[in-house]
Amino acid sequence: MWDIVKLIFPYAIAYTVPILVTSLGGLYSERSGVVNIGLEGLMVFGMFAGAYIVFLLQTVAPGLSIWLGLLVGMLGGGLFALLHAFASITLNANQVISGTAINMIAGALTLYIARTLTGSGNIQVIRGLPRVDIPILSKIPILGPLLFSSTYASTWVVLGILLLSWFILYKTAFGLRLRACGEHPYAAASAGINVYRMRYIAVVISGMLAGLGGVIILVTYSGEFNGSVAGLGFLALAALIFGQWKPLGILGATFFFGFMTTMANISQVIPELSIIPPVVLKVFPYVMTLIALVIFSKSSQAPKAAGQPFDLGKK
Repeated sequence: MWDIVKLIFPYAIAYTVPILVTSLGGLYSERSGVVNIGLEGLMVFGMFAGAYIVFLLQTVAPGLSIWLGLLVGMLGGGLFALLHAFASITLNANQVISGTAINMIAGALTLYIARTLTGSGNIQVIRGLPRVDIPILSKIPILGPLLFSSTYASTWVVLGILLLSWFILYKTAFGLRLRACGEHPYAAASAGINVYRMRYIAVVISGMLAGLGGVIILVTYSGEFNGSVAGLGFLALAALIFGQWKPLGILGATFFFGFMTTMANISQVIPELSIIPPVVLKVFPYVMTLIALVIFSKSSQAPKAAGQPFDLGKK
């Protein structure tokens, strides 16, 4: 059993990390009061932006191209999120419909641009982030092989973002204002908070983190942009709900999703797991999410004003 866990764990973490950072992006948006089901599309757009930069620079500066790709992917996701922000905040459009439009536009638009710029809808990355063993820490019994061996640098960047997000949301004035906009926006406005600006900032941050999640997929285990992230944006949204809109809850939920999905993907090559149909393992996290929603629906920690348009002139 230990050998199986040791085998699965690095892959589970690699699969968890992009879901985690994307779900944190959704957290910022929804804590401000803007529902963002467009995380899938934002991941795709960020993945495309990062893939194109890596494609241009990978032969002349392979190491630098990856980090520039991650940065440009974040910027691309943030810029694309402005469409959702403008529709939801300025025009008071239905936030679910706006997010759905983002998802529908992203795949087709990026494939069209990719074909125009490169001649192909698929953008290949020759060399991604390397797996490394962290000196000293990788030698720690039990924890070393699980957490500090064969790890990507992006994993520790995302864990840093997780800790920073917890600090920002719960220990800073900005986080207090952001959460106030998602709970009681009119009361926040009466206290002098610019709700429109706070929501715009939150949605842009959401896009940046989702874009980063898309590029991380590219430079870790995918290696190719093809206009899709295989539903991981929706998985991130499910983890946000399952984690009760809290950073540490999201961490637990995303790891649960990542671990179960990894087990499903490799179950047929591990005799001990091959007796379980892969579809059961793949569906299990979603079933657990539905059960959790039913059980905890009355004590849900969802922001009270999430999904509600804010129009100060009508109040």
